[in-house]
Amino acid sequence: MSLSEDTDPSEQRAAARPAASNAQLSRVTFNRLELHRILNLYGRMVAEGEWRDYAIDFLRDRAVFSVFRRASEVPIYRIEKDPRLARKQGMYSVISATGLILRRGHELERVLLVIDRKLAVV
Repeated sequence: MSLSEDTDPSEQRAAARPAASNAQLSRVTFNRLELHRILNLYGRMVAEGEWRDYAIDFLRDRAVFSVFRRASEVPIYRIEKDPRLARKQGMYSVISATGLILRRGHELERVLLVIDRKLAVV
């Protein structure tokens, strides 16, 4: 892209800005309550020495919270939010390191019970 003397560079940046904001709007994210619930569980598991690290990915079709025992490993659990499944099996799921879906449902609280030992019935 070449600039002539008549062109103001700030106008080009301003023209590119709406495209960048539209890209952000098309991402799936966890809302504040969902993230609060997930991070509370994460904090308890870190205090117990079970988990050490996490990663959050906001993708175009789903949001993923990955939990690691060590930073160099594959995630031991992935907590996913996929809005396309909201009217089917439920948009929340917990997936193990092997790719097995441990639980899927419409409510995050109930889905997290599969890995939340404190609240699970024995």
